Amino acid sequence: MTDTNSPTFESLGVPAPIAHALDKNGKTSPFPIQRDTLPDTLAGRDVLGRGRTGSGKTIAFGIPLVANLMEDVQQKRRPSRPRAVVLAPTRELVTQIAETVKMLADPVGVKVTTIFGGIPQRRQEAALEAGVDIVVAAPGRLDDLMKQGLVSLDGVEITVLDEADHMADMGFLPVVSRILNKTPKVGQRLLFSATLDNGVDNVVKKYLHDPILHSVDSAESPVPQLTHHVFEVAGKAQKDALIEALASGTARRIFFTRMKHQAKKLAKQLTAAGIPAVELQGNLSQNARDRNLAEFVSGEARVLVATDVAARGVHVDGVDLVVHIDPPVEHKAYLHRSGRTARAGNEGDVVTLVLPEQRGEMKQIMRAAKIRVSPKQVNPMAQSIDPEVLSLIGEVAPRVDPRVTEQKRAAAQTAQQRAAGHAPAGEGRSTGANAKRKRSRGGRGRGPAQGAGSGQQGSQQSAGGRQGGQDRAAQSQGQRRGGSQQRAQQPQSQQRSQGGSEAPRGRRRGGRRAQSSGGTVYSTSSPGA
Repeated sequence: MTDTNSPTFESLGVPAPIAHALDKNGKTSPFPIQRDTLPDTLAGRDVLGRGRTGSGKTIAFGIPLVANLMEDVQQKRRPSRPRAVVLAPTRELVTQIAETVKMLADPVGVKVTTIFGGIPQRRQEAALEAGVDIVVAAPGRLDDLMKQGLVSLDGVEITVLDEADHMADMGFLPVVSRILNKTPKVGQRLLFSATLDNGVDNVVKKYLHDPILHSVDSAESPVPQLTHHVFEVAGKAQKDALIEALASGTARRIFFTRMKHQAKKLAKQLTAAGIPAVELQGNLSQNARDRNLAEFVSGEARVLVATDVAARGVHVDGVDLVVHIDPPVEHKAYLHRSGRTARAGNEGDVVTLVLPEQRGEMKQIMRAAKIRVSPKQVNPMAQSIDPEVLSLIGEVAPRVDPRVTEQKRAAAQTAQQRAAGHAPAGEGRSTGANAKRKRSRGGRGRGPAQGAGSGQQGSQQSAGGRQGGQDRAAQSQGQRRGGSQQRAQQPQSQQRSQGGSEAPRGRRRGGRRAQSSGGTVYSTSSPGA
């Protein structure tokens, strides 16, 4: 229900086009951190905003970012010289911030782009060269592009640090300082963080000018809409049964594991059991991360199994339940993970599964997190399941044939590769120098066709030459391979069978060429996740 006494965005000074964009996306009433900070940020003041994840910080800094840059935006835009920079700790968070800011920026013609590691940098270079107003970036890749001379920050008017405490936890503060040193000292700076420990306070003192502090809540503040549950199980069999039961509902939910291999294994087990689940952990490529997160957001997968990398950067609305497969390593991780639900004023539940030997560990975590909850012994393998567990499961979703799930994922991967301009494995592409090399290989009789077009024709011609015993190049190649001239006299079907090993070798070479031409790849995710 909307509070009739609450101010509107326009009454806080938000320009009408931006207010209309917010209204169009269902944002009609500002959250406390937005209500408190907007008058100062829109006036160009430096602001330090303290608030836990899910409190509405992205819109709180997104509005002044766009509003303070929208005047004469096209005349002021210059290649490779953005006018605003937003720094965030993870690739996922960078992407999600950019989506929110674009929602505000598109109606007024402000251009936004993202910069992060894990993917080739060519497209990021092209976007910068075309001219952008706001860059949302992970520190590692932005620092690298600056060192290469591909982007200059001397025209930055507004700098935002989001989740500054998480960047400190991940060791990014030295890189953040290098980036801030390259921005004009007279620019506006906004810093949002749940806490001010681990060096964040030093960043505030050094780089913010007479900042106004707006503290809505801290990471330790209890979330009134969040209900905590601790379920004790007797052993692994009961634990596995409880995990599957909690995953079987129709609502969106996130399961957290400590280790990468645990996340991978559990996602596979749930999918095989007919519960579509995806993993999110540090060993995945950026394309795989994007696909999995998109599948979770769309509802194709109802369960996301993640390590702490998700707790530090994935903001997905509509998550009803968070499950800690094991107690996390410390109370901060518990609070960060639990913050994936009960976001933006919604309700949510958090469950922690505890084996007998983990009771003491869990008690310490809850004491440090200032959360009071009585552990409850449950047995999901009993004839009657505990009512509390049943209420968390909710409506049970129909099981999905895992073969259907895998087919959909394969199709999504193919579509993503084509959209990125890459042919899927097995679909050869002969262009430029690669085509010449393939035609040359075909002329030498290197076995089966390794590409399309003239490269394939060359292979077919050489195959015909081998059948007639007239192709000297094929004989020479056979001698180089150890005198295997007998192969040139074998039937064509046999040649294909023996030559089949060449195609994977060719693809591997092509993969290395593509990787080396794509620039240095940097990861900005937590190394332990």
